[in-house]
Amino acid sequence: MNPNIISFLQKQTVASICTTDTAANPYCFNCFYAFDAANYLLIYKTHNDTNHATLMLAQKMAAGTILPNKINPLLLKGVQWQGEVLPQSSVLIQQAATIYHKAYPFALAMSGTIWAIALTQIKMTDNSKGFGAKLTWNKID
Repeated sequence: MNPNIISFLQKQTVASICTTDTAANPYCFNCFYAFDAANYLLIYKTHNDTNHATLMLAQKMAAGTILPNKINPLLLKGVQWQGEVLPQSSVLIQQAATIYHKAYPFALAMSGTIWAIALTQIKMTDNSKGFGAKLTWNKID
């Protein structure tokens, strides 16, 4: 993955995550996330009884966006991504929990379950490198 994309994902805190129901009706939510650069995981915490958790368990695929914590309209940066929701039984979930709680220690006191999305595609717009400059990444299995 391009170091500029990794750096961007590590510095931000909020992701917009989208999924669909079986009729392809979209549903989006926002959450604090942590990024695992070694495994290309977007990690977040939520309750299993939420609408988005139910949909993601059924659909397994997600997409979303990440914008900078502070937006500079002239030097806009942002990421559009796609990925696959990892099952709760994945061996990576325990490691993901450690990464998430290191980034957000207050989340240890909150109920909920750690979730992770294995990123498969990223398109980053980075106007600091020229208007409309794009960086792309695709996971190769």
